[in-house]
Amino acid sequence: MPRRRTTSSSSSTAPSAPRNRTPQPVRVRRRSFGDFVRAFLAFVVLLVLVVGVPLALATQIGWPLPDGAPSLDWLQREITVQTFLHILTVIVWFAWAQFTACVLVEVKAALSGVGVPGRVPGSGPSQLLARQLVAALLLVGATAASLTPGLSQLGQSLEGNQKPSVAAAQQTPGIFAQQQEQAAATANALAEQAGQAGQDAARADGGSSAAHGDTKYYRIQPPEGRHHDSLWEVAERHLGDGRRYKEIFELNKDRVQPDGSRLSEASLIRPGWIMEMPGDARGGELVEMPDEAPNVSEQVQQQISDYARTGDHAQGSGGGDAQVSLPEQRPAPATPANPINPVTPATPVPGTGGEHAAPGAGQEGHSFGLPEALLASPLLAAGLLGALGRRRRQAMWQSALGAVGGRRGMEPPTPTGDAQDAQDALLVGADPEGVRLLDRSLRGLAASLAAESRPLPVVYAAWMSGNGDLHLQLAQPAGKPPTPWQQGQDQTFWMLARSDAEGYEEAETAAPYPGLVSLGTMDDSRLLLNLEAVPGIVSLGGAEEDRAAVFASVAAELATNGWSDRMTITLVGFGDDLTPLAPNRIRHLDGFEDLFETMSAETRQRRGALGAAGHDSVLTGRTGPAQHTRWAPHLVLLAAQPSDDDALRLAELAADAGRLGIGYLVGTQGTDLPGAAWEMEITREGRLLAPLLGLELDAQMLPTAQRRAVVELFTDADPGSDPEGGPGRPANAPPFLVDISEQGRPAVYARLVGSYEIIGLDTPDGERSALLHEALALLLLHREGVHPRVLSSALWPRGVTADVRDALLERLRTWLGSDPDGTPRLATDATGRLTLAKSVVSDLDVLRSLYYEATQGRGVGSRQVRGRLLTDALVLVRGPLLADRPEGRYRWLTHEIVDAQLPLLVADTGLALSEFHLERDRAEKAIEALNAALRTAPADERLWHELLRATHTTGDPDRLRALAADLVDRSGARGLPPRTEALLDELLPTWREGVSAAG
Repeated sequence: MPRRRTTSSSSSTAPSAPRNRTPQPVRVRRRSFGDFVRAFLAFVVLLVLVVGVPLALATQIGWPLPDGAPSLDWLQREITVQTFLHILTVIVWFAWAQFTACVLVEVKAALSGVGVPGRVPGSGPSQLLARQLVAALLLVGATAASLTPGLSQLGQSLEGNQKPSVAAAQQTPGIFAQQQEQAAATANALAEQAGQAGQDAARADGGSSAAHGDTKYYRIQPPEGRHHDSLWEVAERHLGDGRRYKEIFELNKDRVQPDGSRLSEASLIRPGWIMEMPGDARGGELVEMPDEAPNVSEQVQQQISDYARTGDHAQGSGGGDAQVSLPEQRPAPATPANPINPVTPATPVPGTGGEHAAPGAGQEGHSFGLPEALLASPLLAAGLLGALGRRRRQAMWQSALGAVGGRRGMEPPTPTGDAQDAQDALLVGADPEGVRLLDRSLRGLAASLAAESRPLPVVYAAWMSGNGDLHLQLAQPAGKPPTPWQQGQDQTFWMLARSDAEGYEEAETAAPYPGLVSLGTMDDSRLLLNLEAVPGIVSLGGAEEDRAAVFASVAAELATNGWSDRMTITLVGFGDDLTPLAPNRIRHLDGFEDLFETMSAETRQRRGALGAAGHDSVLTGRTGPAQHTRWAPHLVLLAAQPSDDDALRLAELAADAGRLGIGYLVGTQGTDLPGAAWEMEITREGRLLAPLLGLELDAQMLPTAQRRAVVELFTDADPGSDPEGGPGRPANAPPFLVDISEQGRPAVYARLVGSYEIIGLDTPDGERSALLHEALALLLLHREGVHPRVLSSALWPRGVTADVRDALLERLRTWLGSDPDGTPRLATDATGRLTLAKSVVSDLDVLRSLYYEATQGRGVGSRQVRGRLLTDALVLVRGPLLADRPEGRYRWLTHEIVDAQLPLLVADTGLALSEFHLERDRAEKAIEALNAALRTAPADERLWHELLRATHTTGDPDRLRALAADLVDRSGARGLPPRTEALLDELLPTWREGVSAAG
């Protein structure tokens, strides 16, 4: 297992207010007369309900079970009042049996000290009543007071509650008064912390310097709801300062525990373990002595006595607080040698967080200078690239339909400068396969658990290891994972091997953990933190510029990731507007007052929704039958430093956020933020440190320059942002026009629209032919130039060494050759990008040029020229792009929008040619042109509308009726689009009758 790196911090400094938990005083309650009265009343009520009810039923009404087997005559008897009384009696007997089971479960849990009792199915209110009665009865007993923390507070006011604010997630849904009281108590504790920090520090100093008494021991408590006991909290309650957890760790490291295991990391402790405490530990009934422990069972006394005899143990360095730890990794499988697709350590598998490919020979200036922040963020890059492609497709469709001022451009604007570098970095760094596997794995897990009627476990973090395995770190053990998931290094880790993840199919279920977001890499593993599951606030310290880079990365990935369905991201204190990345997800607020107003209403709404639905958290409702939008996460990113008052209000607001699906990431300049459950710090060197979590990551960041470049890509893709198609060129002009005259015959001609053919070049060696053809196709589709790293990542998605890439480029140059004047047909421009000479063209280039000349060039002034050019353009269309491409290759086409550009271009060509023929009443020619276009663009509704109109002009209603039937058959269960139905109603009012008759 890779060793975890931690930063050392002194544990001997003067204690101050705990940094990771809201400090709350430990109160030792004395038994009062009221306690005895409540215990007596509870005993009477239990006696009546458990003993009195069955006796009364048995003596007054009778035993509910029949004396013998009922006959068929019983079903035919008349239903009388006595029948209803018997039915009610059976119901009362069942209710009594259920309540008695609840009492037995609660008593067993209280006496055995196992912590949270088991749940009796379908007995929420009954078990709650039984728990309160048993708690009141055992309140005066030693066992309940010593080994069942928090049990004595059930039915009491929250004033004496010893659990931190995150315990609100454990409460029964619908008890709104208790939730409000707890939030108020949390706020009061925070205010007391802010106002009396000096006094707390003084008292802590006194505690630290107190003379050590006899040795004391503490027994790790079982988890309650979503809350784990941790060494930090033990130190906070009994030593006055959570940072003294290292002292407890040093006293107990490597000592054999009652279950035979050993304490090796401070973050890995288990319920039932015994912890020796420093001599100045205080806390009354929760700190036990080995020889003076009358309040615990003999078994526990024996365990403590046995543990006390193992005092001489090895010393070592401490770990961090116990929520996130690095999983054990399986050895990476050996990669078979492949001369066509060699994989070496020079370029990593995307998503592993390793180093990137070393630049090849010939690197000059910034020829390979792509933004490293995007190259090292495979999941972020994949999300941005996918969102950018969707935005450009949407813009093209809006343009084609005339939705933006009549603009009908087929090409998105070509980025330049930093935006072009950012786009290339996205193409190189993106790992869409990793995103797909992560999404399918999480949805598959949710579907498997739902099939077994098991709830989703709370997940704090996910690790994507270097060999492609996925590790989920749970908040608490959740039993055996469903197949093909496996148990990880302990009960809080579930692991899915990459080979098993690849076997997952699409699951029809909601995304279970949409709040996962990448923070960085550690030992070749990528950490994704589940922001919505953190029990409180996550704080981020460090310089403002570095914090902003982390915040921007988190916001961008949350807005565009591929493993969430719905999400709201609220940004406060962001200088650059990130809304263009995802206008339907991101919203900016001006300041804290707007935030408090918005989130207070959101918090109240979610509490009410959970109570009304009967769920204890959003997880139990997210993948259920409802899957309502109210279960979608709401993640708040506050880049601005809150004031002291705002910080206290924010801590109160976030006290119950974990179970509501609301996450808070807050930037701070200091080290103490009230209510912060987890604290992180970003250094100038790009290291993300979380000492209390035992994490030291290479942070994932999006610096200001790259952030602006990415936003520019999205704003340029907006169909309304640049209606002129960019400065310096005519509106709607393609980026590359070829000479379509006889004198412009190319030296090399590639046919891409349909099957792939190359004219003018010899066929290369069979072994390397596929790679050379693919490289040429990529260059032909990007006449603006292709970065060498983009080319190599497209041809070798899993990585390649620089010498292999350079050897391929040299073969490509040799294969393409030179023009008669000696100019190489493959050159490198000033930015280091590979470009093709104008003598190398494709049929797609010719198709674009013909359409442009017909609609915006020579064809505008000459009807005859326009018809000839449009006819020539439509003749070039032989099918979809690269129709016969081999399986497993050309995967980079998934990032391209040419699959949307080509059908639109063909459709526009067919529409223009149809209009040309209809002007002369040549309906058959128009129908022929439209049918030719439909073979490549069958989903374009405009073509069908024009085909209906052209068919209508023939005056043949049977032909029009047959076309309508064909349209209905193609539409399937979805039915015809409304505009198509309206057009048919106008052209052929009886079309529905004809379709029914045909059916």
